[in-house]
Amino acid sequence: MIHYQLRCEAGHEFDGWFKDSAGFEKQAAAGLVECPVCGVTKVTRALMAPNIAKTREALPASQATPPAAGEGQMAAAGPMPAQMLALLQRLRAEVEKNCDYVGANFAEEARRIHREAEEGTPPQRGIYGEASEAETEALRDEGIEVGRLPWVPRSDG
Repeated sequence: MIHYQLRCEAGHEFDGWFKDSAGFEKQAAAGLVECPVCGVTKVTRALMAPNIAKTREALPASQATPPAAGEGQMAAAGPMPAQMLALLQRLRAEVEKNCDYVGANFAEEARRIHREAEEGTPPQRGIYGEASEAETEALRDEGIEVGRLPWVPRSDG
């Protein structure tokens, strides 16, 4: 994943995470990158300072271990910006509204849907659930498109 500081044509700045540089370019050209403040889809990369990684030993103790459940959302470089949190909460609401939760059976269900699609039966539903990194990688190796999302608390509490 690559992190970009983005700017809309109205001058609002916000963060964006993409698979790679080409992913950002493709999504921006298609108008899929939207400013969380004003909704404008004409977005460019803003000037950013380089991110130089520190070893875990060099980090202060407060950053060396992940926060416990309920301590708030943390991004790789510190607290998650409110705009990013709001976008992820909107994304979660859309996923929950339009997809079926399959829990720990995600990998099995994704394979079943993929097999049906190969047999000519179009998928009738989207799904979401839990899968380990190994399960996710195995699905990708099998040609099944999956995505991992940071799962944030609901905006309604």
